[in-house]
Amino acid sequence: MRGEVRIERDGPIARLVFDHEKRRNAITVDMWAAIPAAVRTVQEDPSVRVVIMRGAGSEAFVSGADITEFGQTRTGNAGREYDALTARAFAALQALEKPLIASIHGFCIGGGAAIALTADLRYAADDARFAVPPARLGLGYHTAGIQALIRTVGFSETADLLFTARRVAADEARHIGLVNEVFAKDVLDENVDRIAHTIADNAPLTIRSAKITLQELAKLEADHDTARIKESIEQCYQSEDFAEGVTAFLEKRKPRFKGK
Repeated sequence: MRGEVRIERDGPIARLVFDHEKRRNAITVDMWAAIPAAVRTVQEDPSVRVVIMRGAGSEAFVSGADITEFGQTRTGNAGREYDALTARAFAALQALEKPLIASIHGFCIGGGAAIALTADLRYAADDARFAVPPARLGLGYHTAGIQALIRTVGFSETADLLFTARRVAADEARHIGLVNEVFAKDVLDENVDRIAHTIADNAPLTIRSAKITLQELAKLEADHDTARIKESIEQCYQSEDFAEGVTAFLEKRKPRFKGK
């Protein structure tokens, strides 16, 4: 297999690592195909409370889809199959019911930017560089990817990124809302870990309910699954964690949430 998507565990934190270092973590067909199973693994593991995506090594988060495969993957029936493959990968990441953080260093280009946009939170090193360059390759950019950009940075910034295909430095990415925060590269990991553990210490069912609500509100109003939202909220009220949270508050101590 050319490249891999592996899972690393650290207590309640799981990391999805895109590892294809010799190609700056460019995503191959094998890696796209591996993403849904990796997401399913962390979704179904009750010990995992937060998921972090990152690239292997020090050069890149993900530098895009592996262009050396384009001759075989982007024409005719193969092109349609490739589109379906990537759509399944993005859908899996977007459907994850646990907080998803992108920890971005170096190149975050094309498919890498699209992967980062599936995250709930994005943190960048000061060496991060972003671009959405289909206009330099003659590719059509799919509606879902454009919608994700619009939701994140707005219409005008999306038009700028798509029309110019220019690279955006970390500070500008922060300014336009593409990332939540920028850190010096040598302290990116420790800051992302700190944020992830802060989230993991909170009530998992409450976090799940908030994420479900965000997922539904990102859809067109006619497509909102209000029953799904209400069910997730009701689970919180009926949970042991709710009782623990109230008791801990009254006893002036840190709550010990179990996710049930």
